[in-house]
Parts: sequence; C-alpha cells; structure tokens
Amino acid sequence: MIIAAIDIGSNAARLLINEVKIQHGKPEFIKLNLLRIPLRLGMDVFTLGKIGEEREKMVIDSMKIFSDLMKIYKVEHYRACATSAMRDAENGTEIIKIVKETSDIDIEIISGDEEATLVYENHVAEGLDTDFAYLYVDVGGGSTELTFYENGKMVYERSFNIGTIRLLNDLVSEDNWKEMKEEIRKNINSKRPIVAIGSGGNINKAFSMSKTKDGKPMSATYLKKIYKDINALTVDERMSLYNLRQDRADVLAHALRIFNNVMTWSEITRIFVPKISVADGLIHNIYERVSGKK
Repeated sequence: MIIAAIDIGSNAARLLINEVKIQHGKPEFIKLNLLRIPLRLGMDVFTLGKIGEEREKMVIDSMKIFSDLMKIYKVEHYRACATSAMRDAENGTEIIKIVKETSDIDIEIISGDEEATLVYENHVAEGLDTDFAYLYVDVGGGSTELTFYENGKMVYERSFNIGTIRLLNDLVSEDNWKEMKEEIRKNINSKRPIVAIGSGGNINKAFSMSKTKDGKPMSATYLKKIYKDINALTVDERMSLYNLRQDRADVLAHALRIFNNVMTWSEITRIFVPKISVADGLIHNIYERVSGKK
C-alpha cells in the first residue's frame, strides 16, 4: 500500500510518501520520498492577515508538484492538512478551492488540538518505559502543541499561538508566554518522572548537532547551551558555522527558546527526539483508517 501525507505548515509544506508492508503481522512504514518546500506562509499571515500573491502562487505550484509526484508513485491514499497559518489566513479557504481546481488535492484545515493528536499517531510512547510520564512538544512556525500522557492515556492537550515565525516577526507577547507557563505549571504534573518527546525540524537539527545517539535522550543542559551559543550569532554566522539553510538559521534560536521554556516550566531534564512529525502521524492515521483499525 502506498500512502502520502501533505503537511502545510506556517514555515514549510512537506510531502511524505510511504510504502506500508506487513512484516510478521505488523505494518512496516518505508519512506519512499520526502519533499520539503519552505513556503513561509506565516511571514504573510501573521503580519498581513492573509497569504500574499507571491506565496499564494507558491502554494498552488507546490501542490501541482506534489500531485504529480503522487501520481508517479501510484499513491493509493493520501491526506493533506494545513495548520496555523492557513487557519488564520482570511483567504485560506479561497486558496484551498484553487488548489482543488488546479491539482485535485483536497486540503483540510485542522485545529491545533488535532495537530497535537497527529503527532501522537506515531505511537512512539508505546515503545517507551511506562514508569515515566511523557510530554509531547511539537514546535512549528505558527504554534506549539503540547500533549501530556500518563499511564498510556492522554491527560492534557493544548495548542499555543507561539511559533518560530511568530517570534521571528515579534508577534508573541509576554501574555502569550505567561499563559503557556501557567498552563504547564497547572497541568504538567505527575508522581512519575516526566520526559519530553520533541518533534519538528528544529529540534531534529539540534539533536543531530548534539551528537546524541539515536534512541537516547538529549539533556536540557545541552539545549540551554546550544540556545545560548546560537542566539549570540547572526543568521549568516549560524549558516556558516553550523552549515544551516537560511530558513533554518533564522528560526532555530526561536525554536530552542520555546523548547527550553517548556522544559524549564515543566521541570523536565531530558528530551527524546525520535524524528517524528505531523506528516508521519498523518501516514499512520491514514493507514489505520483504511485498514479498518480506526
């Protein structure tokens, strides 16, 4: 079975194509292709309230490419979801109609809560120690999703309008931070030790920079250090020193600030980074739906 997921975020759009094979009675997800296009919709939406003409054309052209790739790979099932920027754009619905007409892709605008749930669809916690409680932290361009699990059950889920593109444009107020801090202090508590599970391109980059072995947690101490180091550099210096693309270099420090605040306020000292994403969660969600397991 060939499945595709399209995630249209505030920073980038991603197309993930997976083949699902049954091995020893369990599904195995094999990545066939991953294409990322830095649309940066949030740069328009969070300052102008809508997606401008140039980025509108980028969305339409990107979806045509995604549609052609899905045909080439003979994709049988797909789901396309848009998150924070498209939710907030006054012309989001209009652009979705044009995409349908030009590339025959149906885009759903999903809520922040559903976005958080999709990250959990990766079932990462199933392979982790039940002696711990887990806080999923998904940092995007427009929002940060927190999902707290204890005893294998979700006990708290919340989306905050704090994201890297919003921070880049100085659109996150002290009240936004205060609300997140109060929510975390009130709701992220357990008699068990709590560890974080991070998702998003920025925490994946920080993890690779840390040289932490796959499957091992990264320390909060390291996250604080790398944030301090990167925040002190210009975007050009970050690109040169850490071999970063510009669209990663200008938001990485903002993402690390969010992760550091979340971990400090929840008193978490370790974070696992299993390279999961909304797109990966969509793939699992589609498979479970079409195979009748949901």
